[in-house]
Amino acid sequence: MSPSDPVGTDILDATSGAPGRRAERRNADRPRRPSVGTRIAGVIGELLLTAGLLVGLFVVWQVFWTDVAVRDDQASAVSEIQERFQQPVVEQEAELRTDDPPVMEPVAEGEGFATLRVPRWGADYQVPIVHGVGMWDVLNTGAVGHYPETAMPGAVGNFATAAHRMSYGAAFRHVDKLQHGDRIVVETAEAWLVYEVFDDYIVHRTEIDVIAPVPRQPEAQPTQRLLTLTTCHPLWGIEDRWITHAELVGWVPRSEGMPAELLEVS
Repeated sequence: MSPSDPVGTDILDATSGAPGRRAERRNADRPRRPSVGTRIAGVIGELLLTAGLLVGLFVVWQVFWTDVAVRDDQASAVSEIQERFQQPVVEQEAELRTDDPPVMEPVAEGEGFATLRVPRWGADYQVPIVHGVGMWDVLNTGAVGHYPETAMPGAVGNFATAAHRMSYGAAFRHVDKLQHGDRIVVETAEAWLVYEVFDDYIVHRTEIDVIAPVPRQPEAQPTQRLLTLTTCHPLWGIEDRWITHAELVGWVPRSEGMPAELLEVS
């Protein structure tokens, strides 16, 4: 065949022969109509692909976008709480006191009353603490929730808190990075309360005695001033809870300055 030969002719030539045979070949070349079962399978496949895409988009939204969306809310909530404190921050190192700290009165459900700082998690880490552990009105705003009926910051007993580990600000995302001896600082209207991590473990989500005044000993009388962090475990799961306990080791009046732990990471 020369370059000038029409392509269509070449194709027809390959099936040349008697007229009847050409007709048979044309019929054989016609695409077969898919069966009902094949069509149903195709529709199901398309639906599954669409569902998979939607699930993928939901995961992106849940894990990544919600973090971005609540970041400003976290910062705004911290600012609002600090404005109510009235006493401005004095950015100078102050000696840690070991006498009884000031203990604030209980607050209303949904009220922000303190902030949380964890030097291990970086100088920029600062999140609001809100009374209550409601999913939509507290935890999904990026706040750390305070379990009702547990102690207030600085009080004898267990100041128990909860926060997301994934999505919605993930306030406790790096809880597994905390080491025994690390300091956690709670900022209240009157003081900086400094707690030291001494224990961590994993329990099933139904084991609520970890937030008892004496963790895991609900009948015991408390003598320590504790802080407890609770969050989901594993990182992508909800069946278990990662528990971290810390004990108050000292405090600094806001009027005198700040704990050294915060200035060292500034």
